[in-house]
Amino acid sequence: MSSLGVELHIEDNHVIMDNGIVQVTLSNPGGIVTGIQYKGIDNLLEVLNEEANRGYWDLVWSETGSIGTTGTYDRIVGTKFTVIVESEEQVEISFTREWNHDDKNVPLNIDKRFVMLRNSSGFYSYAIYEHLKEWPAFNLPQTRITFKLRKEKFQYMAIADNRQRNMPLPDDRLPERSQILNSDFPEAVLLVNPIEPQYKGEVDDKYQYSCENQNLRVHGWLCKDPHVGFWQITPSDEFRSGGPLKQNLTSHVGPICLAMFLSAHYSGEDLVLKLKPNEPWKKVFGPVFIYLNSSSDAKDSSPLWEDAKKQMMTEVQSWPYEFPASSDFPTSKQRGNVSGRILVRDSDHNILGDGAYVGLAPPGDVGSWQRDCKGYQFWTRADENGYYSIKNIREGNCNLYAWVPGFIGDYRCGVAINITPGCDIQLGDLVYEPPRDGPTLWEIGFPDRTATGFYVPDPNPKYINKLYVNHPDRFRQWGLWERYAELYPKEDLVYTIGTSDYSKDWFFAQVTRKKDDGTYQGTTWKINFQLDNVNQTKTHKLRVALATANIAVLQIRVNDSNADTPLFTTGVIGHDNAICRHGIHGLYRLYSINVPGTLLAKGDNTVFLTQAMSTSPLVGIMYDYIRLEAPSSSTSA
Repeated sequence: MSSLGVELHIEDNHVIMDNGIVQVTLSNPGGIVTGIQYKGIDNLLEVLNEEANRGYWDLVWSETGSIGTTGTYDRIVGTKFTVIVESEEQVEISFTREWNHDDKNVPLNIDKRFVMLRNSSGFYSYAIYEHLKEWPAFNLPQTRITFKLRKEKFQYMAIADNRQRNMPLPDDRLPERSQILNSDFPEAVLLVNPIEPQYKGEVDDKYQYSCENQNLRVHGWLCKDPHVGFWQITPSDEFRSGGPLKQNLTSHVGPICLAMFLSAHYSGEDLVLKLKPNEPWKKVFGPVFIYLNSSSDAKDSSPLWEDAKKQMMTEVQSWPYEFPASSDFPTSKQRGNVSGRILVRDSDHNILGDGAYVGLAPPGDVGSWQRDCKGYQFWTRADENGYYSIKNIREGNCNLYAWVPGFIGDYRCGVAINITPGCDIQLGDLVYEPPRDGPTLWEIGFPDRTATGFYVPDPNPKYINKLYVNHPDRFRQWGLWERYAELYPKEDLVYTIGTSDYSKDWFFAQVTRKKDDGTYQGTTWKINFQLDNVNQTKTHKLRVALATANIAVLQIRVNDSNADTPLFTTGVIGHDNAICRHGIHGLYRLYSINVPGTLLAKGDNTVFLTQAMSTSPLVGIMYDYIRLEAPSSSTSA
């Protein structure tokens, strides 16, 4: 490890940070990372690209009132360079772009920061986005940092212990070497003539490498000659949108390495940040750490990966960092802590909130945290006794939210919480009473906000990603929605309570069926069950928890599949795109439906679940959990 101090070299068109371990070159005053020198490699970034297309912050924005998740792409180029800190211990530099009314840019002041520390094998980056009250309203679907590495050097990618592989080249995705599998989603291609024949017949799609925020701490690429790793480490989720289950892109063919802060992936327009007229807003994204490491053993990638995970833990334990010079990034002393215990009261019993997700997020309705993208969120998992502790929370007002695997619904503490610097708030026991009217008559699935546990078929052998063969994440294979019609060519799924097994007999997604003429039709699934007796003056309750929906309409009928008016309909819901993007969930939705006793019969009964939309093969829903409750013996909880 070098003991040299950090040096800053300022040139007419470039700025160079150098600590004797790594040297980072940025454009002046644009703040684009044009070069990263490490371990004898003159530049880890793709030298075949223009300088502006190597390492950069970018965003997508649209005018207020716009619909959807697309907009104007903006690679953020600074107009002013400033030295914030310059010492042997630390260099922090700033590249700012200020907005004025004559601009065609997004109405934001943006301050991109880059930091290098002594004896640090890498560098940090964060940014402050600010919108003043009097400025125009607008939408912000996405912002991130992108690094494009040298394709002849970085060809092995690692996202998790069991998600690592040699990757195809970007050239393999060119039209003469690949085939787009669905014109609406050109990210997925079949490799038909790759440069390296080992990849022939495989599907490549960046969404196959997505990851939930809670697990997205470190990912990156390895070079074998010399044996070097390039890693993007995100030590905290506080600045990411959508909470711990929000799924984001990671690394993919390019080789590209991303730090995602805000995106609408797996959620749709619900996760587009929409600033209203006269709404001020400021947010700090990051810092994130770009970590570089090396090893003498070029035959084994595991030492670099294990070292990257160790460094990730060091960064997590160091959060919040003390070194950022911006007053907009509060230190640990300027933050507060909250602790307590979560209990669940279900069927008149208090149950320990084992493994509960507990978080602080901006004030809102029950469950609003999964759609929040303007503020900060702070999450943890409770221990087996329901105890939790959330540390280093930013100052301000917030609500405490929770949900517990094994139970439906969301909890929100009714009292707003005011975080002040140095506070240590003890909330004691908080009791969540999940929705329930009466005892369970039958249930399908396990309530964990995903479709995990339902039947996921083997992929079509023509559309394989070898990484996910015999892998726990078998849902990440392409085209699984097409297997439904193959398994149910004429009649739809029928599930019989008491004899069917949801791990084998409940298809993971209710999708459309392709007809002989090339069009698609909706599908109706049946749940057959028996009741020993029915009081027709009483009301049963059907609970339906959805793991995702994409341009879907769920209609529910009971014992009459031809009823003109369904007992319940969701209307058109969702733009999650989780089905086509190989997710096992998107946004969580819970519906509670009254089932009058007059619709039920002693003996045989059937619930009909119709997904009525049929515009494409990729519309549909995934269920999380379904339960029928007997009538309440008293007032509903």
